[in-house]
Amino acid sequence: MCQRVFRNFDPSLRTQEKAVEYVRALNAAKMEKIFARPFVGAMDGHIDSVSCMAKNPNHLKGIFSGSMDGDIRLWDIASRSRPDRCSCDGEMTKSSEEQGSILASGSGHCAKQADNLSVSWPPRCCTWSDSVYRWTYSCIMWYRLHQLAAYVWKNAFWAVDHQCDGNLFATAGAQVDIWDHNRFDLNLFRFFPSFLNYRNLTCHFLLGNRSQPVNSFEWGKDTVISVRFNPGEPNVLATSANDRSIAIYDLRMSSPTTKLIMRTRTNSISWNPMEPMNFTATFGSLFSQKSLIHGSVANEDCSCYSYDARKLDEAKCVHKDHVSAVMDIDYSPTGREFVTGSYDRTIRIFQYNGGHSREIYHTKRMQRYTLSTNNYVLTEICHQHRVFCVKFSCDGSYVISGSDDANLRLWKANASEQLGVILLYQSGCIITRIPTLLQLLPRERKNHEYREAVKNRYKHLPEVKRIVRHRHLLKPIFKASALRRIMIDAERKKDERRRAHSAPGSIPRESIRKKRIIKEIE
Repeated sequence: MCQRVFRNFDPSLRTQEKAVEYVRALNAAKMEKIFARPFVGAMDGHIDSVSCMAKNPNHLKGIFSGSMDGDIRLWDIASRSRPDRCSCDGEMTKSSEEQGSILASGSGHCAKQADNLSVSWPPRCCTWSDSVYRWTYSCIMWYRLHQLAAYVWKNAFWAVDHQCDGNLFATAGAQVDIWDHNRFDLNLFRFFPSFLNYRNLTCHFLLGNRSQPVNSFEWGKDTVISVRFNPGEPNVLATSANDRSIAIYDLRMSSPTTKLIMRTRTNSISWNPMEPMNFTATFGSLFSQKSLIHGSVANEDCSCYSYDARKLDEAKCVHKDHVSAVMDIDYSPTGREFVTGSYDRTIRIFQYNGGHSREIYHTKRMQRYTLSTNNYVLTEICHQHRVFCVKFSCDGSYVISGSDDANLRLWKANASEQLGVILLYQSGCIITRIPTLLQLLPRERKNHEYREAVKNRYKHLPEVKRIVRHRHLLKPIFKASALRRIMIDAERKKDERRRAHSAPGSIPRESIRKKRIIKEIE
């Protein structure tokens, strides 16, 4: 006997709606992988490793880079050209920071007991420089950077950072020093730009006593290696030192506020621009390439930790995935993501509350040294580049990385985002091609939003999840990640067995958010 099946032929009822959406989500995930082309281009010109970068919050297209040989260069991200450069007399540039009106760079030289911190004037700080900067696109004239002032101090400078809104900047070294660059009138150069042509400019405008910092903080005997001002609270700054400590200072107080002792050293700190009370710190120690390939790095802590400055007894989130020391970190202007650069030759983008990276970038570029003599040429020494510094662009659309192969690389923050090309003409000829993000038409934007929506709706299903999460890795990184997981699992099992064969409560369970914290000092 056949069973009658009742069907509703109303066209407004879609019985296969979920199945159709699942197929569309699967196709959207596949199309995202097909069109993922994150690498935009490289900016070469340095002759030594790129050690630091600084971006101008008032100018989207410009970025400064400093190298180990003391060379500071200004780059145009749009055209990937170099409008200008300046030199620090062969001293290694360790840190740089820009505040829209000045560029501060810290350098040191082992042969000198007193190291310099130079303050330079970037393009776009004055109204008259706008036309000059546009002229550089057509190669009509070049803008030249000149040093305005040199701050000589008894200690070497390891890091420098400027207030987001103010006249103070901080230097890190044997202690934390606060300097005021407003001791002389910088507005003179708005009316006399021709003065910038003279090399001896600093000899004529050294007004006031600028050789002493306005304030100094010292907490411990170890060297302070990084410093970063809070973008929301200009009087608050955070530092990290070689004694594995993270310290928070308030310029309105005569003494430091809080100090956190960790189990590993902090290489870099970045504040969340949208949540000024939160910051993220990077950890890890340097080691050789051989140790990376053989996987002995698995016992190192190569993670990033997000903290709330009001409650430092535990981390808010632990961001994992790197297999080597994390060298630098920078937040997106939106505060929802941050980018990290590691000694394992990769760049990763994390969600601000994500435990694992959503994106990983790397290249197969090999660095090759050539040794030549009168009779033969040797070209056998080569290795892949390490990432020393990373920055988000001011609009959050791009990521810039600097590495030890003397190159800056430009990446898309969203790997599958479409790029267009703007052609610049002069006398009927194309002089340059500038890549830019395409402005989608209304139908394209609606289709893109729909694909993202269905992909997020079905991202937990196995097929969609596998495609979205899959990333190709370099073989050494893949091997090191696998070995790291094995060692972490072995340590976890050992703790469970030790706890099972001990008295109840004698071995408490310790959260990973508190495991790396030794103590908090106030």
